[in-house]
Formats: sequence, C-alpha cells, structure tokens
Amino acid sequence: MVLDGDWSVRSGYEAARRLAEDRDVTAIFCANDQMALGALRALHLAGRAVPEEVSVVGFEDVPEAAFLRPALTTVRQDLAALGRASVDLLVRQIGAGVRILRHVRFPPSFVERESTARPSCER
Repeated sequence: MVLDGDWSVRSGYEAARRLAEDRDVTAIFCANDQMALGALRALHLAGRAVPEEVSVVGFEDVPEAAFLRPALTTVRQDLAALGRASVDLLVRQIGAGVRILRHVRFPPSFVERESTARPSCER
C-alpha cells in the first residue's frame, strides 16, 4: 500500500494512523526520517509496538535518528555530496553553454537500528 504525504512529521503521523488500524501491516517505509518520526508516534498511540509488531524505516539519516526511542533504522544518502555534484555540473554546463550528460551515482547505505526486527511468524 502506498500513501501520499508531504515530507512532514504530520503527514507521516496521519498515514501511519491509517496503517496502524490494519493488523496485517508489519512494516512501514517512509520517504524521509521526519515522516518516520510521525509514524513512530502514531504507532505508539495506536498501541502498536515498534519493532515487535511493526518495523519502521526512514530515509536520510538525520542526526537525531540515532537518539529516538526506538532508534530509527534508516537509509543514509550523502545529500551534501549529491548537492555539490549537482552544483558542479550546473556550473560546468553554464560555462560550456551546452548540456553536459553525466551520470553520477551516490549509493545509499542501510543503517540498521532499533526500529526494525524480523517479522514474527505468529499472528
């Protein structure tokens, strides 16, 4: 199931409130760590244990992610390096006066913390 959000804590909270009602939901992947923070709150208020009942994963690895309770599992992306490469490419294109085709990859890394667990076989 895919639910829309606007990258805010509130939209993560609202989406997770809906998901928390479905006992078949055992994992939530959020578009960013802020939405995951909202999801953690909604699950807590719904009485759904993280990670025992529902795993939560964010994206970005904000510095606060390691200090949440439970500490947030997330996908780390080097946004600073991505931004530097983008600006560099834009400046080079402006200087050359033509479009420069260049593919640069910034592989993400999975940062496993306390908000995820293997799914339980018992239901």
